[in-house]
Amino acid sequence: MSTCETCRSRSGTGCWRVADRGPARKAGVLGSPISHSRSPQLHLAAYRALGLTDWTYERIECRAGELAGIVSHLGPEWVGVSVTMPGKLEALEFASERTVRAVAVGSANTLVRTDTGWRADCTDVDGVTGALADLGLTDLSSGPAVVIGAGGTARPALVALAELGARGVSVVARDEGRAQGALGCGAAAGLEISYAPFAAIAELAQEASVLISTVPADALGEHIEAAAHASRVLDVIYHPWPTPLATAVEQRGGAVVGGLSMLLNQAFGQVEQFTEMPAPRAEMAAALNHAMQ
Repeated sequence: MSTCETCRSRSGTGCWRVADRGPARKAGVLGSPISHSRSPQLHLAAYRALGLTDWTYERIECRAGELAGIVSHLGPEWVGVSVTMPGKLEALEFASERTVRAVAVGSANTLVRTDTGWRADCTDVDGVTGALADLGLTDLSSGPAVVIGAGGTARPALVALAELGARGVSVVARDEGRAQGALGCGAAAGLEISYAPFAAIAELAQEASVLISTVPADALGEHIEAAAHASRVLDVIYHPWPTPLATAVEQRGGAVVGGLSMLLNQAFGQVEQFTEMPAPRAEMAAALNHAMQ
């Protein structure tokens, strides 16, 4: 990566300086259902703060199997798209370039137009590392970690834990066979990773430097109190908030952060890749807080 002398941000090949982009550019978020997405508030607040007053960001309904067709027909004014479910795997497959971490996670939430096509990235990893930083966790080399769930959200969590120096990580899931993809992802990222059943949550949580829950509240069920033994918890849910797990953790005196922190932190990287300018973090945070009131 090099530094663009115009935008003063890290850029790869083909850096598009704002002055070269013309008066108006477009970006958006693809997914289904998409009407609930908070990404437009975040991105539009960033563009306005950066002086990109003609830039737009819209929601695009994109069902399974439709991503390639939609993105292929986007005009040259489109700088990038955010991708949510169910299109993250399709985004990785569609791209002509892929970042190392997107390949490691096995999906992409970001597509950025390049000189030759589209680059796939996974800023979901930034979402997890940023949320853990909100818990005061920037170095996880001193203790084990726990990830509850083995689905698509678990993989960026595992890559993020590896980036922060974690070694021993337990993946808690109801079925060891279905957890193999997540276990393989963690192993490839350099983690000492193992499977654990839900019955082991209480013991694991007590010893964990952090517990990350990637499952819906009802999936934890009777194990909420057991998971709340962890002193620091990231619950990826952000609505409704607080979750039963968040409430239980706080009642025990622990620290907990939710999915809104992840949403905000993953958006910083997208804004920087779309605009080639540093993300205006305070303005984006304020916009998200306003949107959730």
